[in-house]
Amino acid sequence: MLDRFKAFWVGLLNPIAQLFIKLGITADAVTLIGTIGVCTGALVFFPRGELLFGVLFITAFVFSDLLDGHMSRLTGKKNRFGAFLDSTLDRIGDGAIFGGLAMYFAGPGDSRLYLWLAMICLVMGSVTSYARAKAEGMGYDAKVGIAERADRLVAILVMTGLGAIFDLPILMEVTLWALAIASTVTVLQRIWVVRKQAYAEAAATAATGATGGQAGAES
Repeated sequence: MLDRFKAFWVGLLNPIAQLFIKLGITADAVTLIGTIGVCTGALVFFPRGELLFGVLFITAFVFSDLLDGHMSRLTGKKNRFGAFLDSTLDRIGDGAIFGGLAMYFAGPGDSRLYLWLAMICLVMGSVTSYARAKAEGMGYDAKVGIAERADRLVAILVMTGLGAIFDLPILMEVTLWALAIASTVTVLQRIWVVRKQAYAEAAATAATGATGGQAGAES
């Protein structure tokens, strides 16, 4: 859903990317610094109940996810390690955001229900990404689901921030419900899609083997 806005943000961040390249800052360094910033905002400010400040702090670093890729394209130094590092650190940043919210509900937020919902979002968000990566590693396609990473991230940050500004915690609470359900559904969708592909592959292999055996017997 958010891919349509990618070109806009990349264009906006282009001057920063050009500056970083001139300063000798690498795309991998931007990835690492961005993750550290996201984790700091989530794990320092959220548990203390400073939700708005945490959201603003995280937002200042979250665009590194677009910036590092754009820098790699500009320098022509794209490599598989950069993609691996970016994907791996994304999981850490996402976990920190929902982990920080879980700590908030365990502390000043004082809600066991929403503590559990935040944990469900954390776990299912990680499994969503893992399921796709594992499927692709096995040669299957698992690009399905109603809760992509970018959508989850923007939704929780925007609604947490607005809830803090207007003193409407229900905005964050409703978003947690929606993301917990959507992430769980996405995991189930990916399991089902991979199951169908695996069973179809097994059936095709069995049919090929049977045909080959029959041809050998006839000869």
